Amino acid sequence: MAEINCCLGCPHGCRYCYARHSAVVKKGTVDPEEWPVCRVIPAEVGKQQPLYPGQVMFPTAHDIVPENLAACLQVLKNLTAAGNRVLVVSKPHLDCVRVLCAELQAAKDLILFRFTITARDRTLLALWEPGAPGYPERKACLEYAHACGFATSVSVEPMLDTADVVAMVHELLPFVTHSIWLGKMNRIYERVAVDSEAMEAAVKRLEEGQSDRNILRIYQELKDIDRIRWKESVKEVAGLELPAEPGLDR
Repeated sequence: MAEINCCLGCPHGCRYCYARHSAVVKKGTVDPEEWPVCRVIPAEVGKQQPLYPGQVMFPTAHDIVPENLAACLQVLKNLTAAGNRVLVVSKPHLDCVRVLCAELQAAKDLILFRFTITARDRTLLALWEPGAPGYPERKACLEYAHACGFATSVSVEPMLDTADVVAMVHELLPFVTHSIWLGKMNRIYERVAVDSEAMEAAVKRLEEGQSDRNILRIYQELKDIDRIRWKESVKEVAGLELPAEPGLDR
């Protein structure tokens, strides 16, 4: 699956973000204080896109936010103009989704929206994803894209509130045409800065929440729903067959 991006940085500030960890910690290409500023890469916006084999994922290293909406929309138009099937991944802002649905209506058969909705609890979201939209707005985005006739999907990765995830999934299912993916938070101590007692307690709660016992409970409660999909982190616990190559379980 081709992965396309057109920006560097993201204002959502998710504490577990792999893209931030890669750019700031591993590669050192961005200073920590610069990461929350979303900077558009003009060459990627204006690039004439080829027809890629399989599905294209956009974006993977930033999000679609009001500050970069015009740039992201242009990339999506370039991708769909070439005939690409595009998986659009976002912790969505309603103003952005309204524009995307209006501007991409003619290409909707090529687009699958996958909105990341990790919990309903506003306190958990404020802690782990402080700059991202809250649950009511993300759910409204899912409902809106669904009403506009787009294919819709949800990513519950990471599951921030395993005690509530089954109820949340059932609330979202009526607006999902394709799939709901569930996964654990990966590489916690590598990616999350446990820099305070509050974060230490939050990580401990998260680890307890995604214990094998809780993951197996969730699996048993949801496994018979045909739109439910499991990420590798859950498959390993449930004893399911793993994909032959990384990324094939998308």
